Amino acid sequence: MSASVQAAALEFASVRRRDWSVISLVGAAHACSHFFQLVLPTLYLPLASEFGYDFAQLGLLASIFFLLSCIGQASSGFVVDRVGPTPVLYFGLGCFVVAGLLIAASNGYFMLVAAAAIGGIGNSIFHPVDYSILNHRVSPQRLGHGFSTHGLTGNLGWALAPIYMGAIIHLADWRTAALAASVLVGVVLFATWLGRDTLSGRKESAPQAPAAELKPGAQKDTQTAGVEAVAARAGSGDLSQQSVGRTLQTLMVQPALWGAFLFFAFTSISFAAIQNYTIPMLGAVYGVDKVLAGTVLSGYMLAGALGMAAGGFLVSSTPRSELTVFVSLLMAALFFVLLASGWVGSTVAISLVALAGFCSGVAGPSRDMLIRRVAPKGATGTVYGLVYSGMDVGASLAPVGFGLMLDAGMMRGPWAGAAASFVVAALLALMVGRSAASRRAVAPGLA
Repeated sequence: MSASVQAAALEFASVRRRDWSVISLVGAAHACSHFFQLVLPTLYLPLASEFGYDFAQLGLLASIFFLLSCIGQASSGFVVDRVGPTPVLYFGLGCFVVAGLLIAASNGYFMLVAAAAIGGIGNSIFHPVDYSILNHRVSPQRLGHGFSTHGLTGNLGWALAPIYMGAIIHLADWRTAALAASVLVGVVLFATWLGRDTLSGRKESAPQAPAAELKPGAQKDTQTAGVEAVAARAGSGDLSQQSVGRTLQTLMVQPALWGAFLFFAFTSISFAAIQNYTIPMLGAVYGVDKVLAGTVLSGYMLAGALGMAAGGFLVSSTPRSELTVFVSLLMAALFFVLLASGWVGSTVAISLVALAGFCSGVAGPSRDMLIRRVAPKGATGTVYGLVYSGMDVGASLAPVGFGLMLDAGMMRGPWAGAAASFVVAALLALMVGRSAASRRAVAPGLA
């Protein structure tokens, strides 16, 4: 083996290790975000028992969490661009630690509201931060794996929350469970601090493809390539070179982005119904005890993770990613209609929850590819912040509305609402796909 080939092999191994270190740290942080979204919902029953709150009051806590997350997420992309993603990541994880401690020490509704608000602010930063780090710190040949892992770890965070919190509540009490949630996030915060140089790239250059992977004739001086890349951005209408006002002005007139915003809002309404109220609904409609119901909710999240893995193969098999989203969400909606009907037995109901989770998970990778198609050049981070804020809008509105349904005795209502929201989201996905295709045909340089 020649010295140049050996050096290329060593460089390849080094880049691969760095890529997977970045992907793992970002994935762990993203899992914390999804985990903490379910901390309060997993405490609904013990909080109701301790303080006498009804479902509307408990749902309002989740609404506050996601309302603050929505407001923060819409603007956090701009902050990430200016101060860098890693300090913002530490801030978000730190907010979760503080929120968990407040819940554990709460003596009434005010402290729970404060915890929900702080947790929501922390939750607002993760998508702009995560996608900024992945896009800038992971090599192109592993970027797809980074996005896939990002989605999988999010679902695993959702899946962990009911089991982790439920087990500690069973073994100790709800205050200990809230404290344990804070400790868990604190461990991840410490790990990301230890890996700060890897995440920020302070001790190495930006990702470069190893020489062994370059096509013949494609090798060039790294410094020259960087200068050419900057020059290309400066002259191509790159929105990252524009002011915040100009960037917003450009984005706000694009129908595909508004459609994507609404798509996330409606899918989030469905997820809010499932995450917040599946446990009491399974008990009221099908007689499933709360421990098993919590396991079923975790099964929904795990099935969603498996669906994401399967959906990753579909992304590369068809350029029409909106069709995959459309079919997958319609199938999930069908399963929720069957659940809401009450016609099936408890065993079949548990299976339907898992099948719905799998179908919604299949849509995930194609959804991410669809968002990439509508993001103008130089505005990827901003678009992720704005579009994903739609998810927080839905998540902030749905818990109170569905909680009122349950308080009024409509114990199947949230499942029906989840089905209807998935249908609307499926139709929006088709609209976004057609709008993106039309925009590319008219002005391909914008995408």
